[in-house]
Amino acid sequence: MDIMKKILKNITACCSLFLLAACHPQTPPQTEPLPQVNPIPSHALGIIGQVEPVYFLPMKSPFPSRIDTGAETSSLDAYNIRTFERDGEKWVSFAMKNRETGEVHKFEKELVRKTTIKRSHKDEKRKVVLMNIKIGGQTLNAEFTLANRSDFEYQGLIGRNILTGRAIVDTALTNTLH
Repeated sequence: MDIMKKILKNITACCSLFLLAACHPQTPPQTEPLPQVNPIPSHALGIIGQVEPVYFLPMKSPFPSRIDTGAETSSLDAYNIRTFERDGEKWVSFAMKNRETGEVHKFEKELVRKTTIKRSHKDEKRKVVLMNIKIGGQTLNAEFTLANRSDFEYQGLIGRNILTGRAIVDTALTNTLH
């Protein structure tokens, strides 16, 4: 019986220790502070779709334009493209016609540079000019290559030179800008 009392006494002591340990407040583990996460940058144009209206100023009607994150430089549909010299500088004259409204405007712009567009069938040399455009609530001055886009559905192509830092593109959307 003495052995039983000793075993019972030991079991009681162990249970008491477990109960005390369970009731004793534990110090919470120290955690490292989370690194500060930079918030998503504010994009002036917000989320835009695969096709958006773009005004080539001073034209009054917008051109539905393809939003193309794969294109480095934006492009526009131009015809009668001619290079000339003014005050010792190279300039370009060209015309644009909005296919939807018939509005026509002739432009004279200083030639910024020439570039080569890589194509699967043949590389294409293009002239680059600065154009004033309005997209969404933003008026911008950006580089555009001049191209005959008559074989393309959209007369304007907006590339990364305009999109970067200004818009997030969701290809499931169209015409989100007014």
